[in-house]
Amino acid sequence: MTAPIRDAPHPRPNRPEASSWRGAAIYQIYPRSFADSNGDGIGDLPGITARLDHIAKLGIDGIWLSPFYTSPMMDFGYDIADYRDVDPIFGTLADFDALIARAHHLGLKVIVDQVYAHTSDQHPWFLSSRDDPEGPHGDWYVWQDPKPDGTPPNNWQSVFGGPAWTWDGRRRQYYMHTFLKEQPQINGHNPAVQEALLGVARFWLDRGVDGFRLDALNHMMFDAQLRNNPARPAGKGPRTRPFDYQIRRYSQSDPAILPFIEQIRTLTNDYPGTFTVAEVGGDDGPREMRLFTQGDTRLNTAYGFDFLYAPKLTPRLIADALTGWPDSPGMGWPSWAFENHDAPRAVSRWVAPEHRAAFARMKMLLLASLRGNIFLYQGEELGLTQVDIPFEKLQDPEAIVNWPLTLSRDGARTPMPWSANAAHCGFSSAAETWLPLGPDHAALAVDVQEADSTSLLRWTQACLNLRRNHPALRLGSVEILHVDKSLLAFRRKQGNEALLCLFNLGDTGKRVPTRLQTDGAILSATGGADMRLLPPYSGVIVALPSPGRG
Repeated sequence: MTAPIRDAPHPRPNRPEASSWRGAAIYQIYPRSFADSNGDGIGDLPGITARLDHIAKLGIDGIWLSPFYTSPMMDFGYDIADYRDVDPIFGTLADFDALIARAHHLGLKVIVDQVYAHTSDQHPWFLSSRDDPEGPHGDWYVWQDPKPDGTPPNNWQSVFGGPAWTWDGRRRQYYMHTFLKEQPQINGHNPAVQEALLGVARFWLDRGVDGFRLDALNHMMFDAQLRNNPARPAGKGPRTRPFDYQIRRYSQSDPAILPFIEQIRTLTNDYPGTFTVAEVGGDDGPREMRLFTQGDTRLNTAYGFDFLYAPKLTPRLIADALTGWPDSPGMGWPSWAFENHDAPRAVSRWVAPEHRAAFARMKMLLLASLRGNIFLYQGEELGLTQVDIPFEKLQDPEAIVNWPLTLSRDGARTPMPWSANAAHCGFSSAAETWLPLGPDHAALAVDVQEADSTSLLRWTQACLNLRRNHPALRLGSVEILHVDKSLLAFRRKQGNEALLCLFNLGDTGKRVPTRLQTDGAILSATGGADMRLLPPYSGVIVALPSPGRG
């Protein structure tokens, strides 16, 4: 029997207890696309505030806001020109304060992005560094003389295409940029830079935020000798950019980042209950995630890419991800996401169209049963599909530069559909929105699904309520019991509670192995699953009898 949808949450103190983040469910908001309050076609902070009740009703513990800071928007907010202010397209600091107050009233924590690897080339620090090499910010960025033949200092490549170095005529030097040339690399090795970034964090903590998602954190520091990266052997994944032709051994992930991470933890310890999650990508991501969260002096958790770019969701992929974080002394705590603003929508990536409805329900129950923190991306609770954005409407700089080989991130960033029959599905009153809505998204709108007790939205509420009410799902250990081509079975256990979680990730029915069958009570099931048979794309969670019970 599915757990009932919980009532609206009660208000909580602004600072929760220190351990309350563990096992939390967090909802990512991409501000440009969530809700537009002023009719300019772009989402904003007041729009988010007005729609927070939707998130609270889901049973979510907190929200993560993607960047809303002052920016020229070359990379849509990840190129920051002022770390301590709100870009006018999103509102004002007063609007942010109102958002915090409303979220806390609803019992929602608020996590904001911190981008420490780079700034905008319009940031005052960079303008000062470029114009005055001997000035106070002269070495706050990565400047290097050219080689004798005028070429860049080394062979490092940028994520978005081309060398990671751009010539600047004022300094007659190259500056480094891991992403766009408008996103110059911060010199993370510089203690003055580190102190300035910690000051930024303190600014937002003093405004009431409950934590940070640290963007591209392993890109913050690099090999001080600037050694060339080695070539990547052929056959190690697709190559759509020069960046893909290298093993990024020296251009990122320098060990010096660990002491800085410990400084972040020292700071956040002054604000009990603060939650820190690092975004860690790359070939060595899993190992770095564990390093960044090791013990009690580093970050609370790390957010990896195990699932975000996976071409298929398989039992082995899930089992390997979970077993990579054993419940052992000193081991950190993981975070998981199936979708985000950089990755294609999972229902479009992992399953044929005719199976999307069943798959989306199975996927949500699976996410709610994973050990670690879980992240939902806006619209995931509606089953939104990836939108095919035509070239002439693309906004994503990476997709434009690498067209047509790189899948546009815009397809997962389209506006949220609130009302099926309203203009732009209630997202905006503008004549045109910054990105078009998906042609099938009106049928998936929030108001449609709220009115349907069998909808994915209502199922998401039930799954999150189940997770919240069962310590074994939120906090318990995990033991993998069975893995094959389509069947995954694992046990979650906390104290006296033990739950059996069974999922069929394939398109044909599966018999539950006899050794896994039990007479325990079914807590939740989808797709017609029971303790004997798992139809295609189905799942069931069963409360196992306590030891000694007859």
